[in-house]
Order: sequence, then C-alpha cells, then structure tokens
Amino acid sequence: MAQVTPIIYQQRGTQQRWYQTVKTHLVALGFLTPSLIFLGVFIFYPLVKTIYYSFYLTNALGEPVKFVGFDNYTMILKDPVFVKSLVVTLLFVVAVTSLTTICALFLANLARQHLRGTVIFRTLFASTMGVSVSVASVLWLFFFQPTTGVSDMILNFLHLPTIHWLTDTGWALGAVILTVVWMNIGFAFLAISGALENVPTHLYETAEIEGVTPWLKFRYITLPHISPTLFFVATVTMINAFQTFGQVDLLTKGGPNNDTNLIVYQIYRDAFVNLNVGKASTESIMLAILIALVTLAQFKLTEKRVMYQ
Repeated sequence: MAQVTPIIYQQRGTQQRWYQTVKTHLVALGFLTPSLIFLGVFIFYPLVKTIYYSFYLTNALGEPVKFVGFDNYTMILKDPVFVKSLVVTLLFVVAVTSLTTICALFLANLARQHLRGTVIFRTLFASTMGVSVSVASVLWLFFFQPTTGVSDMILNFLHLPTIHWLTDTGWALGAVILTVVWMNIGFAFLAISGALENVPTHLYETAEIEGVTPWLKFRYITLPHISPTLFFVATVTMINAFQTFGQVDLLTKGGPNNDTNLIVYQIYRDAFVNLNVGKASTESIMLAILIALVTLAQFKLTEKRVMYQ
C-alpha cells in the first residue's frame, strides 16, 4: 500500500499538468481566434482565391471559365505593357527608397544641431505623417499645374519655360516620385531622429578631442550606430513604394505613354477597367513574388553591413 500511494499521487500530478497545459492552450487559442478569423477572411482567403484565378481565364463578371495553367504567367511576361510597368516600378522603387532614406537622414542630422527654430522644423518635417494620400495628391496637383500652379509661378519668376510635369514623358515619373518621397519622409525622419538620440555622446566627445573631422565622425560613429534603423526604414519604404497607387491614380492615371504605370495601377486597370480578373490575379502574384525577391536580396546584400548592438 505504501508503494501504491506515490504512484497514485504521481498519476494525479501528471493529469493535473496535462489539464493545465490543455487549459493554457485553449485560453491562448481563444485570444488568438479573433485575429485568426480576421486574417483568414481578409488575408488568406483572398490570397488563395487570387492564386486560383491566376490559373483561369475569366469572364467580365470575374468568374473562371477555362483552366489555362501557367499560360497567364507566360502571357503577361510577353505583354509589352506589363514589361514596361515592371521596369518603371523597379526604377520608381529604387528612387523612392534611396531619396527618402537620404533626405530623412539629412533632415534628422540638421534637426539635431540644436539651431534656432529646431522644434518648428521637427514638426514640419514630421507633419507629412498626418496627411492622407488623397489630400497630398491634390495639393501636389495644384503645385504642378502648368498655368496656375506654384511651380509655374516659380519658373516664370526665374524666366524659365513652363514644364508640364504630369503630361511630359521626361518629367511625369519624377513628379510622382517627388510626391511619394514627400509623403514617406515624415515617418523616416522620426525613426532616424530617434536613432540619432541613442548614439553615445562620449564617442563624439572623444572624437572631438582627437580632432576628428565631422565627416569621419559621421562615417565611423553615426552611421554604424544608426545602421539598424536605416535598414528598417529602407525596407519599409521599399515595400510601401511597391504598393503605391493613390498618387498615380490622382496625378497621372498611369500616363503619359504608361511612363508612370506602376504594377499596382496596372493590376487595378486590368481588374476594374478591362474586367480581366484572371490577368490581374496573375499580375498580383507576380508582384508578390517580386516584392519577396527584392526584400530577400536587400536582406542578403545590406544586412551584413548593419551593426546590431
């Protein structure tokens, strides 16, 4: 009897631990269920349907009518409009990511110099975060007006010819890039400013005593310490640039001559204007693959230069 009692207590303890483990998992699942339902309805189900439609020809109602396998993928890769959209998108993403990161870094360093009016400039630099895409696009639309816009007034004052920013093939993409950089610079500025505040001040003091030039201090002290933030800002900006739609739709409609026809806008036109859901779904999958490949390449090429403390 004395030997049986410890075995009984051991079994009871095992059962209690098992019940406790099951209870813990059920409670966790209960908290996760709303998020899982949301992700399933708005993320995973649309993703599965998009992949499904990409293998079909669809009618004007978006219903699949014929299975074509990978023919949609080979078709869009031979489509000159999509190929040009792909090239324009890559140029756009590189320009937006580079300019946003560089300009935000410059402004953050400028705001860190404790000059007169720094607080006002900090507020102005970060204020773009509070402006919606539609409002910002309308503001820039007025700015780029070739006859009554602010840009035309400036050019007339400088006795320069009028530039048709949104209808000239040489300027349209640059105008859209400028609007997107302006929209993204507020978030990047705040992130980099926070990183700059965390750089140890004693390193600057030591460098000052040694007579190190400002450029060398920036190169060997500032950049290494804020490199994780720069990497984060560049990655987020790049992904957002791939998804740019509002500025293109309100400013150029993808023109002129498809020079600002980003892939996202091409997907919109094929799905809701041309009513070709199968092609639009294929382009969506291609865009997702492109974002994944570019992000992976960025991690492989630049993460080695990031100094994590």
